[in-house]
Amino acid sequence: MSTYAYLGPKGTFTEAALKKITSSNDSLIPYANVTSALDAVRLGKAHFALVPIENSVEGVVARTLDELATGEPLVIVGEVTLPVSFALMIKQDTSDIRRIATHPHAEAQCRIWVATNYPDAELISTSSTAAAAEAISRGEFDAAIAAPVAAAHYGLRVIADNIADNPGAITRFIVVSKPGTVPKNTGWDRTSIAAFIGMDHAGALLDILTEFAKRDINLTFIQSRPTGLELGHYHFIIDAEGHIADAPVKEAIESLRAICEEIRFLGSYPREKVK
Repeated sequence: MSTYAYLGPKGTFTEAALKKITSSNDSLIPYANVTSALDAVRLGKAHFALVPIENSVEGVVARTLDELATGEPLVIVGEVTLPVSFALMIKQDTSDIRRIATHPHAEAQCRIWVATNYPDAELISTSSTAAAAEAISRGEFDAAIAAPVAAAHYGLRVIADNIADNPGAITRFIVVSKPGTVPKNTGWDRTSIAAFIGMDHAGALLDILTEFAKRDINLTFIQSRPTGLELGHYHFIIDAEGHIADAPVKEAIESLRAICEEIRFLGSYPREKVK
């Protein structure tokens, strides 16, 4: 039996993704935000944590990237993808919708629908879509945009389903643990790193990309994030196809140590095939 921390409360898309890879014997513990879920692993309260990292429509989850790159080290050991759909839900006795609560990523994916159907409503940000549903159940707002399953969790009534502007949205989640054993090479893997570049190194990003390109390594993800140290100082989160045990990937990463101030290995793990 393993203990998993995840972005809660119950009824989030993260919980739904987690249930794809866990059994009834595993313990699933919701946390209020990404940082607290990851800290549960760091503090030994959970073996693993599952948190969102990117959405096909809205893009990256910045808090997850920053925690991986600059927080106490953790490694990615797996990933899960999940198609996401949104519903507008209310308490049974709500008739006038003036305040709609949801997570900012959900708001972005339903922006046109809300503007068309509730142009005068105020949108309230919450830590997760399920937290929005939970708040509605307590009567804090008029309606919530959340996963349809959240309505059942919190005794709400769905008044509009499939309201996303792009019905094909997919969210990718990562499974993280404390640094240790790297999952075995499966032949369908992804390697993630954080690359920190010195401010005085002109052309460093091109140099980094060249090390992968000349070894025919495909990059599936690259995102710049500020280090927080000073203005203009950035690091890059990079996902490359392949496993750290593969000679080309290993050689590319080793070569980056001559280019970058620091390289943080974030894990080599099986990719999930998105159908």
